Amino acid sequence: MSQIIRTVVVDDSAFVRKSVREMLSSSPYIEVVGTARDGLEALEVVAQLSPDVVICDLGMPGLDGVGFVRQQMSRRRLPILIVSKADCDAVPALEALEAGAVDFVQKPSALATDELLRIREELVEKVKAAAQVPVDLLVEAINGEVKPAAMHLRRTGRVDVVVIGISTGGPQGLRALMPRFPATFPVPVAIVLHMPVGFTKLYAAKLNECCAMEVSEAVEGEELLPGRCILAPAGRHLRLARSPSGGVISHLTMHPLEHLHRPSVDVLFQSAVEVYGRKVLGVIMTGMGSDGREGCAWIKAKGGTVLTESEESCVIYGMPRSVVEAQLSDAAIPLSHLAEAIFERI
Repeated sequence: MSQIIRTVVVDDSAFVRKSVREMLSSSPYIEVVGTARDGLEALEVVAQLSPDVVICDLGMPGLDGVGFVRQQMSRRRLPILIVSKADCDAVPALEALEAGAVDFVQKPSALATDELLRIREELVEKVKAAAQVPVDLLVEAINGEVKPAAMHLRRTGRVDVVVIGISTGGPQGLRALMPRFPATFPVPVAIVLHMPVGFTKLYAAKLNECCAMEVSEAVEGEELLPGRCILAPAGRHLRLARSPSGGVISHLTMHPLEHLHRPSVDVLFQSAVEVYGRKVLGVIMTGMGSDGREGCAWIKAKGGTVLTESEESCVIYGMPRSVVEAQLSDAAIPLSHLAEAIFERI
């Protein structure tokens, strides 16, 4: 990366504005060109400075973070990264994503210098990623009308489970994908979405509202059933396992501890292969990094199928790229046609 990312920081706390500026200054590729204390001031600063990325708090007096995202997106679309606290900001954080924000970083509950510094690496990497996001694609994914596919699906025995891995751009991507699945979808679906602790249960509930399939956050020991979709809870891995009665159930665990992400796409995919063998359809969608590549290798080694979201529709092409470059993808499909590509293989 050679171009400097011009950034504006919006927060009602002078301490947080100063701390975030210092964190971003650790990268030679990021420059904080301005700050604002609330949403109204932020609209003026953005208009004056035309930054590449905006970092925005949610709870602010006057025009809050959600209001700022909505108004800014109606004026000029640009990448906005939300910084939020899970204990009180889960609802507005998801509303900000629905309004067009790219992603969010979880703010520590204690605003001490050492606590804030813990998110420095994540914040820097997400600013770099946000600067490359095609915001128009993101907004189209959010605003597009999505209905269940008008097709009859029957279980052929080729696939017994669909497992999906997704990260940056994931809330918006799943909002465009999952409502395409009919209530009669003949196999269960399990998803790992990289999200901070405290957000996945509410996100699953919001996704359920717009889906024909039943969508919920996974709980320990529940049976996987056709027509149902479970979402791994943030902070724990989701593994699939055989129950004594022969069914397949969810198992939530902190182990293995060495994975960068918890939940990890790799852990879910590997466990799916251990249970279902070759009858696994793995799907890797938009996201940073390479989580899912190892899991896809497990799927392919057992004779299963792997689909990747194509670069043209990805918010961030990192995760699908890692699978494609490892020659593990059977097909790269744009988001608008991904549901049908899954259905064809069921």
